This record gives sequence, structure tokens and C-alpha cells, in this order.
Amino acid sequence: MLPVEIYRETTRHFLAPIQPLLDDPSVSEVMVNGADTIFYERAGMVHRSDLRFADSASLMAAVRNIAEYVNRIIDADHHSMDARLPDGSRVHVILPPSSRQGICVTIRKFQKSFFRLDLLVERGSLSAEAAEFLELAVLLHKNTIISGGTGTGKTSILNALSAAIPAHERIIVIEDSSELQLHQPHTLYFEAQPPRLDGRGAVTIRDLFVDSLRMRPDRIVVGEVRRGEALDLIQSMLSGHAGSLTTVHASTPRDAAIRLETLCLMSDVSLPVHVARMQVASAIHVVVQLARYADGTRRVQSICEITGLSENNNYCLQELYRFEATGLDADGKVGGKLVPTGARPSFSAEPFAMGHSERVHLTRQLFTPLGTS
Repeated sequence: MLPVEIYRETTRHFLAPIQPLLDDPSVSEVMVNGADTIFYERAGMVHRSDLRFADSASLMAAVRNIAEYVNRIIDADHHSMDARLPDGSRVHVILPPSSRQGICVTIRKFQKSFFRLDLLVERGSLSAEAAEFLELAVLLHKNTIISGGTGTGKTSILNALSAAIPAHERIIVIEDSSELQLHQPHTLYFEAQPPRLDGRGAVTIRDLFVDSLRMRPDRIVVGEVRRGEALDLIQSMLSGHAGSLTTVHASTPRDAAIRLETLCLMSDVSLPVHVARMQVASAIHVVVQLARYADGTRRVQSICEITGLSENNNYCLQELYRFEATGLDADGKVGGKLVPTGARPSFSAEPFAMGHSERVHLTRQLFTPLGTS
């Protein structure tokens, strides 16, 4: 039996108290707030479960089993852990005394069925026209940032967008905890590693990013930028590695740009603020802003193009698509649709210049063949 198969069986054994929730395809997240308090998310709404672990010791045994699977350390000197289950589900753990209510385990379930843009269109997360626009942006190697708060579906959109990358391209995926699942055959997955007990052996996202640039990537996909590696990503975009995809925590497209700028300044490279801003404005082409609404639905709220800096050194953003809400329907769901604003991207002629004219259907009002007005 292969190691992953062994851990698939052992994690099921240790997580048996909450296995009904993990096996339920309608449940997207499981939140263990101590051994006897368990919540779960279904259709965007959080509910309390009657399930529970026998005691804290059995919950800790499950945590240690997960840590062993991903080669992580979780103990009195390491109060938290990012990990994953053998099926790809994301796990985060916080131990007492940092967690006052006991051992906290949050499991974001792996939702493989949603990793295609057409399925996200069926769910109402974005429109068919916007999906076509994003596919073209990926084909045209536009550097794209997926922005949103916690639980807005950034990873699902990132996975779906990555499906538009041509199969012949060499893709390198870099993550803190491996979660993305691409279908292209020439994909390498790199995962950051924590330090060993002796404090040595740590491998950061930034270390992996530097390594990846020496491995002839056609695309670099970073699960999320959180620290100074943002500067490496931005500079790689400017130096010929166009078409990168990543996610960032931010509430608006402008905030996403400012967040990237701030992360660049967290690098150990001394960089003036105006230089960081100029580089972000030059490197990022498209920002996809996600939002989670009161009814629990997750939608693309806006798609913007960053067109540079103004005379006052502020980011210039051009909104191409905007979600227009129409209020609650009879079922209490937020109605509305993602509509084009009428603005045209600065790269409107590129699909035709780059030989992708056969892919332009629903987005014809945004794109113009060369030689026409």
C-alpha cells in the first residue's frame, strides 16, 4: 500500500467523529472548536452539528496524524499548522493556550467539481461572457490577481482560471500548503516547508519562487502572496514571465493593488514606495474581485484592468464587469448579474493579433480586430 493510501485510511480513522460531514458533498467547510463543539458550512451558511470527538486526546491524535502526513510540527513550541488531507482538503490547526476553547481545526474541503469556469457559470458565480473574457486574458498571458476576503472562493476561481492555460505550457505551482490541482500534464508542484525541530531546513515561498525562475517556467501560479515574495512575483512578471496567476486578501481591486505594494515593501530589498507602486501598476493587468453575500453565495463582484498610475501617483483602474444586485428573491437569495460596464480593455486587439479570434464570441463588444475602429 502506498504512503498516501495508508494516510487516507488513518486520517479517516482519526477523523471518524466528523467523517459524515467530510463525506457530505454539500458541506464545504468543517470547523472544530474544541472536541465537543463542531460547526459546518453548507450552501454558504454555517450550522452547528451534533457530532463531537470523544475528548481532546482523540482530537489531538487526529491532528498529529495529519501533521505526520504533511511532515509538519505541531506541539507546545509550534502552536499552529497549515496542512492538508490526502484528498486535498485544506486544514488549519491552532492549539491551546493560544486557542482558549481547546484544539481548533478548520477543514476547507476539496471541491474538485467546481474547478471549471463553466461550472462556476452554472452556479451563478460569474456570467458566461465574463468567463470567456477571463479565459482570453489567461491565453493572452495577462498577469491576473484574484482578490477577496476569507471564504470568498479565491482558490476555486484560481483553479478554474488555470484550466485555460494551454496544455503544452510548463507550469510551476507554488503554495504554502499544496491545494491547487491543475489538469495540464506539464505541471510541477512546489510546497513550502517549516523548519525542523533544530530550527533548520525551512523552505519558504520565496525560496521556491527563486528556484522556479531557474526551471524554465511558461507560467508561475502562486496559491497566495502573503509576504515579501510579492516583490519576486512582481519583478518576474516584469522580466518576461507574463501570465502569472495568484490570489491576495483584499476587499476591492484598488485595495488588492495596495496590498501587493505593501507586501513588496515587506521584502528584505530596500525599495522606495513610489517604485513599488510603479512596479505593481506595470506588472498587474487584471484583478478579479470576489465577494461573499449575505445569503452565503460567492460571486465575482468586479473585473478590473489596471492601466497604470495617474499624475498623482494613484492606481488607475478601469472596471470592465460589475455585479449589479437586484435585491432578494422569494427564496431569500441575492439576485443580480455580472454585466459589462461598456469599457474596453487596453488589449482589445490582442486576441486577433495573437491568433485567438475563433475564441471571441460573447465578448465581441470588448475586443476589436486590428485595422477596425
